[in-house]
Amino acid sequence: MVDLSVDLCGLRLSNPVIPASGCFGYGKEFAEYYDINILGSFSFKGTTLHPRFGNPTPRIAETPMGMLNAVGLQNPGAEHVIAHELPEMKAYFQKPVIANVSGFSVEEYEKTCEMLDGQAQVGILEVNISCPNVHGGGLAFGTCPESAAAVTKAVKRVTKKPVFIKLSPNVTDIVSIAKACEDAGADGLSLINTLLGLRVDLKSRKPVLANVTGGLSGPAVLPVALRMVYQVYEAVKIPLMGMGGVSCARDVIEMMLCGASAVQVGAANLVNPFVCKEIIEQLPLEMEKLGIGSLQEIIGGAHA
Repeated sequence: MVDLSVDLCGLRLSNPVIPASGCFGYGKEFAEYYDINILGSFSFKGTTLHPRFGNPTPRIAETPMGMLNAVGLQNPGAEHVIAHELPEMKAYFQKPVIANVSGFSVEEYEKTCEMLDGQAQVGILEVNISCPNVHGGGLAFGTCPESAAAVTKAVKRVTKKPVFIKLSPNVTDIVSIAKACEDAGADGLSLINTLLGLRVDLKSRKPVLANVTGGLSGPAVLPVALRMVYQVYEAVKIPLMGMGGVSCARDVIEMMLCGASAVQVGAANLVNPFVCKEIIEQLPLEMEKLGIGSLQEIIGGAHA
């Protein structure tokens, strides 16, 4: 009998498979298709302090082996999530959930995390630092070590639960940013977020997305994600949640060998709503083929 369970900052997950934020909503729609309690956990829709309508349409564009999205963090705001989404979630998901948090100033991150930290269903706070810093010229918090550290320190001051900082791949040196977050007190890191991309409509000769650029996800980004997880694992001592292009059980194992303690599945949920269920069912078979008895024991196994 193989062991799929993993430890994530003291949380024991039955398996490492976690639907990624933005691709699973609050789990409600997927719960209509299968019992989502088979998941290790899931990261719910990115939440900001105030409600957001998001970007104008069109927001989605297809690409070879992936997709571009520029949804713009559409969400009902932290108060609504706490008053409605989390209480309703109790009816269909009985495990600790991951709260994904976004913000446009250090103060917004701090306040939203403080609010969500007090919710019993929340097991981990996942802080997305790919948002533009409105007080810092519009550059994303995750593009420089100093800004990433500032958000991390602010959030850690007001929270007791594990804080994972979600890193942007749109940088030249993700390792320095990862180390800055670790030094500032992060309990773990999530990587990678989407890669910046663009598509042009040949008839109109204009960008397909109203926002012009969007985040590239899907199988095309898997090798980039694996490389970054591998590099960051060698530089830090805190656990990693790996993501980016994962769509099958073998991808999960590959990501864990590179250093991920848990693996998030994003865009694949939009193609096949059963993909996470199928991955969990396939994992024991793939582990037996590869002679793996325990997933916890293979974390970082690709390193010398």
